[in-house]
Amino acid sequence: MPGRSAGTRAIALVGPGGAGKTSLAEALLFCSGAIDRQGSVDNGNCVGDASPEARARRGSTELNLMHFDYLDDHFALIDTPGSVGFVADGALALATCDLAVVVIDPEQGRAQLTEPTLRQLEAMDIPHIIFVNKIDQARGRLRDLLEVLQPLSSKPLLARHIPIWEGDRITGFVDVGLERAFHYVPGKPSERTEIPPELMEREVADRMHLLEQLADHDDSLLEQLLMDETPDQKTVLADLARETSEHLGVPVMFGSALNGFGVRRLLKALRHEAPAPERAAMRLGTDDACAFVFKISNGNQIGRLAYVRVFGGALSEGAELKGARGPVRVGTLLRMQGERSSKVPRAGQGEVIAIAKIEGVQAGEWLTGKGQGYETPTVPRVTANHVVAISPKNRNDDVKLSTALHKLTEEDGALTWEQDEVHHETLLKGMGDEHLNVVLARLKRRYGVDVTSRPATVGYKESIRRTVTQRGRHKKQSGGHGQYGDCLIELRPLPRGSGFVFEDKITGGAIPRQYIPAVEAGIRDAMMKGPLGFPVVDVAVTLTDGSFHSVDSSELAFRTAGRIAMSEALAAAQPYLLEPVSKVTILAPNSATSKVTSAISSRRGQMLGMEPREGWHRWDKVEALLPSSALQGLDADLRSMSQGLASYTAEFDHLQEISGKLADEVVHKQLEAA
Repeated sequence: MPGRSAGTRAIALVGPGGAGKTSLAEALLFCSGAIDRQGSVDNGNCVGDASPEARARRGSTELNLMHFDYLDDHFALIDTPGSVGFVADGALALATCDLAVVVIDPEQGRAQLTEPTLRQLEAMDIPHIIFVNKIDQARGRLRDLLEVLQPLSSKPLLARHIPIWEGDRITGFVDVGLERAFHYVPGKPSERTEIPPELMEREVADRMHLLEQLADHDDSLLEQLLMDETPDQKTVLADLARETSEHLGVPVMFGSALNGFGVRRLLKALRHEAPAPERAAMRLGTDDACAFVFKISNGNQIGRLAYVRVFGGALSEGAELKGARGPVRVGTLLRMQGERSSKVPRAGQGEVIAIAKIEGVQAGEWLTGKGQGYETPTVPRVTANHVVAISPKNRNDDVKLSTALHKLTEEDGALTWEQDEVHHETLLKGMGDEHLNVVLARLKRRYGVDVTSRPATVGYKESIRRTVTQRGRHKKQSGGHGQYGDCLIELRPLPRGSGFVFEDKITGGAIPRQYIPAVEAGIRDAMMKGPLGFPVVDVAVTLTDGSFHSVDSSELAFRTAGRIAMSEALAAAQPYLLEPVSKVTILAPNSATSKVTSAISSRRGQMLGMEPREGWHRWDKVEALLPSSALQGLDADLRSMSQGLASYTAEFDHLQEISGKLADEVVHKQLEAA
């Protein structure tokens, strides 16, 4: 069992959006004495979720750091966002934690929302406890909830509590490990009471079931049970702590964060069952690094902050460390309590701290006092699919926009941006419309850059059906040297995916060799925007003949001649429209699969296959081909049909022809935009 000298334990609060993670964080701070008044999300006065974006939507948009002491033990608390649009912000932080508390609500219909969190914790080998919040609102049997939850976890669920009902309300609980009953008192510690007579038999049965689960990993306890001996309470509690800290089982507790029910019991479990920081360091593959950087923040008055967890000793202000990109000097150390901070001279083993004025480091990087710093490959990065094109409302804000986007993407692992040189657009890519709306609000509030957003331009292309021979001649005389260029080309279609081929078959010096590259350049100019208004692909051009003037010919004249020849040839070669098609992989609970397949059909998609999602309970993996234009809004539709659970990844697959009314609409919009 972890002792008091184990150093600071880092606890993550995880789980689906709306379960009450931020409320539980507030309750833990209040019950431990870290704050003297418990705020609420509805009133907008919590320690966490203090940003305007979080308070506007009454939900976390970024992780929050807090800390508290309980019975001489120090804890760092990391409250992570639950909404799918913001979960990436907590992924690296979660990897550094010793134990996670999975916060859920008691409604069985929402139990499946917990599976992505449980699977992630199992994949990352992070010990965890399930805390069923809002127990005062429970209307069904807790044992039924556990039956629904167990298939979602590969680890056995260890039921720690039995609810005590009075009418249709839960007013207390029996602690199966302690064999004691407690009565809830709003805002105060629970009062010990007698186990109700009607629960005596249930308590004996549930305790035996718990002991049998513990005996799976304790031969001594198994022998005692086989001999009908009663194990002492110390042994049972030690086994509970060991199974939790070694990630062999998942304790299930319940309570109400808003009323303080069960929160102190959770605090005691954290104290006894959270493993020491050394286990997290081993899981991350280090035994001598000094600190792990899990987030960069640019959004506060202090300036750039690096959030780190300290391993392998203590960290002091002014220390000289080595990062992945070179030497690093540690600036002011700050202990965060939501948006508030306090300076500390040093941070001990396991502490979660912010370092001010530290340059040259990025999230996912180890800082070390010896050797060379390095980046960790142990935490998978998210794949973002939702793209919008943005432009500043004030044209003078172009430089400010790129600076601000650099800072925002530095602190948000799910956010990327790039310049699309083909369509001359600034593209912002994130986890969905909810995510990007918050980013745009942050862009305006923090950096004063107000932008307009619109769907990114779809990469339509065009090609041709027939072979055409066309002459292009550019002749101009306006005093002095004139301009003269003449070329004859043959344009023909190529198989899909071939790109562009240029062949030179000039003989007899019809066009001097130095002008042939200019002809090709002119042809490429014409291909940038074909007769339908889109780039041209999959064609071959053969330069067969031409003529020149000894005085008036030039590279510019032949480039112009090449462009004229190609433009006229394209128009005569029966051009047609091509649209990009993406291969899409959708992961969804099977309760939503029929809706997913209908959505694919309605978006002109083609099903490729469907199979159960490996290792998941009642989830499917659906693969399909979808026009890239049909991806717009897909993430929102998938969320609405799956309680926010379904997700997708997409990658370009091929170009396919479109015709008829649909092609006419695309071309018409392009002409209007031009």
